[in-house]
Amino acid sequence: MHRPAADRPVIACTAAHLPAIQAIYNHAILHSTALYEYHERTDAVMQEWFAVRMSDRTPILGIELEPGVLAGFATWGPFRLRPAYKYTVEHSVYVDERFRGRGVGRLLLEAIVAEARARDLHTLVAGIDASNTASIALHRAVGFTCCGTVYEAGFKFGRWLDLEFWQLVLETPARPVDG
Repeated sequence: MHRPAADRPVIACTAAHLPAIQAIYNHAILHSTALYEYHERTDAVMQEWFAVRMSDRTPILGIELEPGVLAGFATWGPFRLRPAYKYTVEHSVYVDERFRGRGVGRLLLEAIVAEARARDLHTLVAGIDASNTASIALHRAVGFTCCGTVYEAGFKFGRWLDLEFWQLVLETPARPVDG
């Protein structure tokens, strides 16, 4: 039986979820254009990735549809490293292939948007491969709009890849400041 995600809470991922996060990333690297990477992420790379997010207090949100089994996760990173971009982040949502079509992606995307509001961010940006119609539909359904395409931005699986940028502009923060 396929359990829908709607009745499952979004949780903060812990180090115990790191092997599942790594497996989800690596499957996407090897079998899709969701990540413009060629090689699987090693344990050391993932441990560093997790440590940086924990030290920066960057959220890594997840959903377990079965106890101890991570169905998917969402997080963000800096959009660009210059100070004036401090209210903008680039987010990611990944769902384990076994749990797609159950609403996991939508719950995670809505949760990461809510977290961005709570942290007084202003803009969420997603870089989505133009052929990833499921991710594009998800972002559109949550209110994101396409704000541009970089044609032939990547090369993977023997072909050029177009990268679309999707954004959601929030009402936060109430009083942005320079510096």
